[in-house]
Amino acid sequence: MTRPVLTQATGPAHSRILGLGAARGEHVVTNDDVAGPIDSSDEWIRQRTGIVTRRRSGPDTDVLDLAEAAARDAIADAGLTGADIDAVILSTVTYFHQTPAGSAVLADRLGATPAAAYDISAACAGYTYGIGQADALVRSGNARNVLVIGAEKMSDFIDPTDRSISFLLGDGAGAVVIGPSDTPGIGPTVWGSDGSMAQSIRQTASWKDAFEEGGAWPTLRQEGPTVFKWAAWQMAPVAEKAIAAAGLTADDIDVFVPHQANMRIIDQMIKQLKLPEKVVVGRDIADTGNTSAASIPLAIERLKREGQASTGDLALQIGFGAGLVYAAQVVVLP
Repeated sequence: MTRPVLTQATGPAHSRILGLGAARGEHVVTNDDVAGPIDSSDEWIRQRTGIVTRRRSGPDTDVLDLAEAAARDAIADAGLTGADIDAVILSTVTYFHQTPAGSAVLADRLGATPAAAYDISAACAGYTYGIGQADALVRSGNARNVLVIGAEKMSDFIDPTDRSISFLLGDGAGAVVIGPSDTPGIGPTVWGSDGSMAQSIRQTASWKDAFEEGGAWPTLRQEGPTVFKWAAWQMAPVAEKAIAAAGLTADDIDVFVPHQANMRIIDQMIKQLKLPEKVVVGRDIADTGNTSAASIPLAIERLKREGQASTGDLALQIGFGAGLVYAAQVVVLP
């Protein structure tokens, strides 16, 4: 007996970013506002991180509100409506509900039902993880238009007295729509993880521990020197692999947008990559802070809004963070 042969989904040869959107926390928080509880100063924070202000949201704004605002902008920028979206990927580590997924709620808000919807927990690499997955969904034929959002309300997980990470963090969301393209618009994703370093950036307690008698609200903490060495020296080779995988060299890159973790990490990566001086570098961290999964699209949105980057530019982007996890790819800016 001859077994029937399955028909597999097939799609376009290429994908690209069709639209971009962003939303930042409505409050500007200065270094002076956060320096007191950590016994620090504006000068120390600037020297160590490059941050001047960070954007945070008030108690009436949650992570899905930020995600929705950015998503609506991205869908409009792509010339589409919510009904045109076939899949929603939400990258976040600050959505309070284990289930249902925030992406499903978001899809309903956007009028995208019955789009496929799922969340990614990949911290600061969540956006670049989402780009890699959306690219695959489009090219496999399983979706035509995929909405990818990186959204975080980091201020919900801050211990103001923690000198390791609290003063770095901000709130925001960035979103893109990815769809079919006649030419390559997203290079291969180079990604990975190292769980042996999981304690380097962590939640201080599990939710189970937090709700046991006497438990404390979980906040974020990091081993600063360990994370700095890992990101500053081990992520540049990942970025180089992404450039090579796209069939390019460093001279071909127009824009470099690393995760906005720390200005010194960004500067060290630039040196290691030997990027030409012509390359525009995303430095949104100075005014927005570290927004985890949202930081890369927020930095791109700012570069485009300020005229430092243009449609068609080749942008190298790399996310890295808790896990430890990382992902990088070269994309054509919308």
